[in-house]
Amino acid sequence: MSRTVSSWILSSARSSIVLQGKGRWYSICIPNRNKIKWKLVFSKTNPYPSGSCSLDSTFSLHKAFRHTYTEEEHFSFQLSPAQINDILRAGELSHRTLDLNGKNANSVLRFESNQLASNSPMEDRRSAATCLQTAGMMFGVFDGHAGAACAQAVSERLLHYIAVSLMPRQSLEEIELAVEAMKPVRPILQWHRHPNDVEYQEITSQYFENLRVYWQHLLDLDTELGFSLEEAMICAFKRLDSDISLEVQAPQESELMRNIALQVAFSGATACVAHIDGVHLHVANTGDCRAVLGVCEEDGTWSTLPLTRDHNAYDEFEIRRLKREHPRSEEKTLFVNDRLLGILMPSRAFGDVQLKWSKELQHSILENSCDVEALNIYQYVPPNYHTPPYLTAEPEVTYHKLRSKDKFLVIASDGLWEMLSNEKVVKLVAGHLTELNMQKPPLTFKKPVNLGYMHNLLLQRKSKGLASLDQNIATHLIRHAIGSNEYGEVDPEKLAAMLTLPEDLARMYRDDITVTVVYFNSETIEDYYRNH
Repeated sequence: MSRTVSSWILSSARSSIVLQGKGRWYSICIPNRNKIKWKLVFSKTNPYPSGSCSLDSTFSLHKAFRHTYTEEEHFSFQLSPAQINDILRAGELSHRTLDLNGKNANSVLRFESNQLASNSPMEDRRSAATCLQTAGMMFGVFDGHAGAACAQAVSERLLHYIAVSLMPRQSLEEIELAVEAMKPVRPILQWHRHPNDVEYQEITSQYFENLRVYWQHLLDLDTELGFSLEEAMICAFKRLDSDISLEVQAPQESELMRNIALQVAFSGATACVAHIDGVHLHVANTGDCRAVLGVCEEDGTWSTLPLTRDHNAYDEFEIRRLKREHPRSEEKTLFVNDRLLGILMPSRAFGDVQLKWSKELQHSILENSCDVEALNIYQYVPPNYHTPPYLTAEPEVTYHKLRSKDKFLVIASDGLWEMLSNEKVVKLVAGHLTELNMQKPPLTFKKPVNLGYMHNLLLQRKSKGLASLDQNIATHLIRHAIGSNEYGEVDPEKLAAMLTLPEDLARMYRDDITVTVVYFNSETIEDYYRNH
């Protein structure tokens, strides 16, 4: 990005507050700058007041490099390459799956993930876990809006709800007996977390109790066959959203727990979760996160297989669904300015009780709460709010049977897809794989192996450019998403400018971005088909 373009970004921000349509709530052009704080209350606020539970420290990725306001006197877009890499790589997470013999017999070879914040604090979340009492691995991306609270809660809880839904009756009975006897419960999931991924420690016990109520409900169903995977995912999504709604209506043990329940219910989150068990891939999606499969065809070309639909005003199926669920008199007001009731971009989400509850219930809950303004919660009933609920957390589940030519799965929040097309993302991942393999010379050891010989091998790798390549593919995608020029190449000046945009300006040019890329083990998949 040239100095002229950088200056234009800054000067345009100082003279205008027109958002670029990426804000979830109230992205409206307002002539009076003094009104922006109230109008953006659902997208530019910290949902954790002092004295409650702050996540600021978790996602304050190198704030020393980032300006706070566009009005700063000494505003600069300058970052060194090392500083750029520090910022981009701060949220990197990777994991390789191995069995007890040190060989990979899992259809998931490895996964790599990363995040980059635009909001402060970041509103995206991610999850990855191995199922311990059932088969498979799960990966989730959660895009929050109106604060981070709902995305945080869903990222902690949803995979547990899905795992419990899949457990056989005998296993559910065993964990219930263990809880009744106050004995340790065998873990349900093995989490794969980044050190900065946080939990609501203060409310974990309540989350566990409500999960227990859910598995008790499953035991009461008295069905031996249990759920199919699709049924389990749908049931888990809907039950968690119901619990989020009920928790804020129930008495709480402390003001802190009450505040968290309020923030979770009155913020929102979209979610995309993949469950992978052998060759069986299920993707459950609520909202506008996206999952895309990268396929290597027999002739070596790459193709893209989308596994989700964006649930928003641009999707004809969603428009027809909402019209079926509401009176004909509301057809023209369901979507206004391509937003649900003129407010929300996604048409499916967790939380967001403002679009699910009656006006009376909203008023009752907020009237009986403490200082809700301190929690950045404001009662706003949109025009033409007649027949709630207008929003659902019910997911759309897609099944795909993996083939040896299916090489990777990309799950990401819409912050990535707003910048890069499905095809461009698959092309970048495929190119990264090819380049990484070409630049990695084989480590053939001559005997005896000494430090000097190893040092020469490492220098050989470095000379071939491996050191300059992002090892984590999610970082590679984020770098291209925010730094690419019109030719599809990363422009260092543009990249630096996008990373140093002040907090009151960054959201106009980019959203929070969360990416998880899952690589499949082609040999394991081929073995499956040879044996079946």
